[in-house]
Amino acid sequence: MTFSRSDFSYLKWSSLIFMSVLCASGAAIVVSENFVTHAQLEQQAAQRQLSSAHNQLAAANEDQENMNTYTFEYDELLKRNIIGDDQRLDWIEGLEKIRKQHRVLDFQYTIAPQHPYTPPAPLDSGNFKLNMSDMTLQFDLLHEEQLINFFDALRTDISGRFILDHCSMERSAAPDAVAQLKTACTGGWLTLKNRNAK
Repeated sequence: MTFSRSDFSYLKWSSLIFMSVLCASGAAIVVSENFVTHAQLEQQAAQRQLSSAHNQLAAANEDQENMNTYTFEYDELLKRNIIGDDQRLDWIEGLEKIRKQHRVLDFQYTIAPQHPYTPPAPLDSGNFKLNMSDMTLQFDLLHEEQLINFFDALRTDISGRFILDHCSMERSAAPDAVAQLKTACTGGWLTLKNRNAK
């Protein structure tokens, strides 16, 4: 097929239209690719937000379950005066009540000021600071079972958490003494203080 000079005038407008359509098509392709890329980025952002929302909901559900699980234990610790400030007056009154029960012949005690407590094994105490009020006790006993009865009463009759460290026991030097055993024990009252408490 051959073209003459007179055919060029007819082809000129067709070529311009064709080139315009071609440019418009290319521009439409570029715009649509940008639109698709933008839509994909928005979809990825939405998926990240959805995933984050799912994680937050799961964490909130877990916190709720923990609250339901540990509320009873926490309330019990509050009732027993283990959480909060040391309850020195309650401990002293409780010890005097035990004295009146005559579980041992006699005993003396001292309670030291409260100080931070570091347990022998590492312990994650969470949001609570561990404190200890050291206590020393000296007993006059008829027999060893009196000591066990005393610490049973200490655990059940006094609000708080007493940790017994150790005891030493020896026979009374006087053969005609009423007290057959002299005993010295050390331990302390453990309390938990919320680090965020004012």
